[in-house]
Parts: sequence; structure tokens; C-alpha cells
Amino acid sequence: MRVANETVVSIDYTLKDERGNVLDTSEGVGPMEYLHGAKNIIPGLEQGIEGLTAGETKSVVVPPALGYGEYNEKLIQRVPLDRFGENKVEVGMRFHAETNIGMRVLVIRHVDEKEVVLDGNHELAGKTLYFDIKVVTVRPAELTEVAHGHPHQAGGCCGGGGGGGCGCSDQESSSEGCCSTEESSQKKDGGCGQGGCGCSH
Repeated sequence: MRVANETVVSIDYTLKDERGNVLDTSEGVGPMEYLHGAKNIIPGLEQGIEGLTAGETKSVVVPPALGYGEYNEKLIQRVPLDRFGENKVEVGMRFHAETNIGMRVLVIRHVDEKEVVLDGNHELAGKTLYFDIKVVTVRPAELTEVAHGHPHQAGGCCGGGGGGGCGCSDQESSSEGCCSTEESSQKKDGGCGQGGCGCSH
């Protein structure tokens, strides 16, 4: 069976940046499982896997437009430190916040005595991503999986792998928690993490 819409696909993967640095891999944690055509993974990766069969391997290059988009300076905010009250504030902390473009994950990039710099960009925004993948299994999706928009086996959309390159979309992450940003920041700071993840925004 070939990878197509309404098939459940599991893949082994390694995600690298343009310098060849490994950002994430399923090695040691098992394949990542997703529902093809349900926007569980970033568009460029999904397009690259389309039509493959179990056992096939492929290198997929994903440009920013088909990954996490270009880096947007408008998503940088500076807010007074006192807005955080008595809460602990450190560089690298993540949290959800309502912005003028909807709910986003903000990362603290800088803290000084007076203000905090927040970044609403995905950590991989503006970067070309290099995936080496192997299709492990392909099967028809069950009707309930199609209706819910994610696989129901092996722990949901990220299956056994679920690491930073898992490629889950925000829709999946917010509804099922598979790539949830709070979880990512705890795991990875790197687990399914916003850094090495194939998760789309």
C-alpha cells in the first residue's frame, strides 16, 4: 500500500539543519505515526512522503514556506518585567498567550531589570529542514481515525516516537497533547519540542 490520504503511516526519521546538525531523531524511541492528509505533520514533509510504500527511504528537503514559515519580526514583543508579578521569569521559558493573531506559544528570549523580550516565532521559522525518513508501515485509516483526524494506535499522532521531529500540527497538538508546547518545553527542552520538531504552526 502506498502513502495517500486516509492512510496511517509510521516512519523512522532524522531531522537535520543546513549544517548537518541533528535536531531530532526517532532512533531509540521508535517510529512516529500519523494520519496522512490530516495536517498532522508539516506540509513539506507530508508531500515528500506521499506515494511511498513500507520499506522505502527518502531524503526530504523542506523549505520554510512548507515548514514553519519565515521568521517574523512582528512576533517579537517587549513587555515590562512587572507584568509577570512574582512569577519566576527565565530565558527559554515557554507559555501560551493570546495575541493579535490568536493563541500562540511565546518564548522568553531576554530578561533584564525592566523588561522581557518575548518571541512568538517557532524555533525553526525561516529554516530549511532536512529529513531522512524510512516508511515503516502503511495501513488504511479506520473511520474513527479519519473522523478524529489522528491515529488511535501507539499513543496517538506521535505514536512511539513523538520526538522533536514528530511533525505534528498545532491543531493536533492542542487537541490531543501529542506535541503540546508545554510538554515540549518540559521534554526538550527538546522532546517533541518546538526546536527539533516537525510540528507545523
